[in-house]
Amino acid sequence: MINVTKITLPPLDEYYEYLKGIWERSWVTNQGPLVNELEEKLKVFFDVKHLFFVANGTIALQIAIKSLNKTGEIITTPFSYVATTSSIVWEGSKAVFVDIDPETLNIDPEKIENAITKDTIAILPTHVFGNPCNNSIIENIAKKHNLKVIYDAAHSFGVKYNDLSISKLGDISTYSFHATKIFHTIEGGAIATNDDTLAHTISYMRNFGHNGQEDFFGLGINGKNCEFHAAMGLCMLPNLKKSIEKRKNLTNSYDNALIAINKDLKRIKIDKNVEYNYSYYPIIFKNEEDLLKVKSALNNKNIFPRRYFYPSLNKLNYVNNYSMPVSESISKRILCLPLFDDLTESEQLQIINIILNKI
Repeated sequence: MINVTKITLPPLDEYYEYLKGIWERSWVTNQGPLVNELEEKLKVFFDVKHLFFVANGTIALQIAIKSLNKTGEIITTPFSYVATTSSIVWEGSKAVFVDIDPETLNIDPEKIENAITKDTIAILPTHVFGNPCNNSIIENIAKKHNLKVIYDAAHSFGVKYNDLSISKLGDISTYSFHATKIFHTIEGGAIATNDDTLAHTISYMRNFGHNGQEDFFGLGINGKNCEFHAAMGLCMLPNLKKSIEKRKNLTNSYDNALIAINKDLKRIKIDKNVEYNYSYYPIIFKNEEDLLKVKSALNNKNIFPRRYFYPSLNKLNYVNNYSMPVSESISKRILCLPLFDDLTESEQLQIINIILNKI
């Protein structure tokens, strides 16, 4: 079986060394030394002032939204994983969708301003598949209308634009460190910000609202993560560069065999100034019929690509369902092919041949 992704694990003896320390200290949660170490290393890696290691990427989004301390309308993309939208609704705000750019697949920045009303409190775009949004336009709009910008950077670990970490964009960036991600802590996520005031709010919201053992700053939840997950992150971080290089080579092989040969297959447009992480390999088909034929043929050979992201989020039954033609079209025609460190040349060739034989 070849799945769309496969977890990358470090050498067991490296992880075991961290486990021995956890056993010796008997300190497994509540901001232990490994959590602190991972947070410090990630702050340096992302080049941000504040970073909070949390339980998962969804709780990262929820705390980020909650830290704004108000509810209202949040402008967002209909083309992302469901957590981007569900977190907005979960926190009592309304998701207002703006359609996507057909080439970058990110929110179309030229359409954002028309969606702003007196009730708008923030803009929440996703760097889709790790492809950075057009921050310069988004930032100008946000400043003009006094809005916060929260970036869903779940797919974007290690991505840079113009040699700058994309964690420096907007007011807050949130990350997922789920096992399927290029950098993972098995389960986990992070909230990154350079804003001291937001950082203070996030710090107590993540830990029940605590201000010491017997006092509370305000409302909070349990968003913390543990030593075992931090240990995995500390093992994974040094190997990230090698993992990205492997995925880059696999991506180039897919491009040369598919995109260069079949003009009905398209790839997302990534700016030349982006230092990319090659975390996914999405291809866009001419029509949904071709996608379904390819998907079925691959499934018949125990190969399981995935329709990221289908359906378009404006079709969810708990949001206002209004037309997003570009997102709806792309979501029906896009398929992520298997891409992971251990994918072999022969496995990739099998995938390529099945696709080319079906379209």
